[in-house]
Amino acid sequence: MTHTASSSAMNDIATSTTGGALRQLGATGPQVFPIALGCMGMSGMYGASDDAESIRTIHEALERGVTVLDTGDFYGMGRNELLVKRALDGRRHGALISVKFGALRGPDGSWLGMDNRPMAVKNALAHTLTRLGVDHVDIYRPARLDPQVPIEDTIGAIADLVKAGYVRHIGLSEMGVDTIRRAHAVHPIVDVQIEYSLITRGLEAKILPVLRELGIAVTAYGVLSRGLLSGSATTGASDFRARLPRFAGEAGERNRALVERMRAVAEARGVSPSQLAIAWVLAQGQDIVPVMGARTVVQLEEALSALGCGLREEEGRRLEEIAGEITGARYDAHAMGMLDSER
Repeated sequence: MTHTASSSAMNDIATSTTGGALRQLGATGPQVFPIALGCMGMSGMYGASDDAESIRTIHEALERGVTVLDTGDFYGMGRNELLVKRALDGRRHGALISVKFGALRGPDGSWLGMDNRPMAVKNALAHTLTRLGVDHVDIYRPARLDPQVPIEDTIGAIADLVKAGYVRHIGLSEMGVDTIRRAHAVHPIVDVQIEYSLITRGLEAKILPVLRELGIAVTAYGVLSRGLLSGSATTGASDFRARLPRFAGEAGERNRALVERMRAVAEARGVSPSQLAIAWVLAQGQDIVPVMGARTVVQLEEALSALGCGLREEEGRRLEEIAGEITGARYDAHAMGMLDSER
């Protein structure tokens, strides 16, 4: 499916920085800055990270107007929430904390599955509130579908937490159309966090139309396809990207060559490939908020500068043509099997 934003939509995006335009997080959610800060990479996954630089990045994001900080209770086995707590000391006002839960991990870092039972939901939030040092989180969402637990039970448990004041809004992550409809029937869903980029556009066919029908926003992660679109190289064995089909072997070599063609499009404008890739996602609708996993102030600055970059229609078409040649799946077969959004 080809989806290029109209000129008027692109003009709106191009002026969002100077105008301070906010985006609505669903029909029932808060207004938020048009880019969110993803904190996962600050606690592993992409190799070694620097806590001090991560905290500086969060502080800079808040000072620049960023509202949503995205984390998960299983990121770094809880270390990411502790990092966010340190960063928010004295700065909680104005920050919206979005938390994913449910993923089970072993002491060796292995992934063990999902637990979205109502009792597990409430237990997970109790520990999240303790690690974050707050009395509520702003958006709470299951990280993936638990096939053993009806989504109605999971959302019902979070709805109880909303009534009790521990959660403000409910979100989903990587869910399919049927699951989204069933969840939304229990309690309003403000956003679905899902991968969306020039080379990952699966949600456009079925999921995005349903979200717009129901008044649910998209918080888009993987906007740079984990650094592939920015030309970022894997950093070693602790970098999980080395095991992803799009980065490995012949597909990885082919994809890097395609990214160089995208770089030429960006350089013709005097911007970076990252800026143009972010501008493309921003231009797909005012109901889409990119979640940028910046780990340094420099990376954050580049992401935020995309707000003033804009996107010309011809550039969008050219980027989409090149992106259509990218090969390789988002994850390995096991991880792909956990994506309700891909079924």
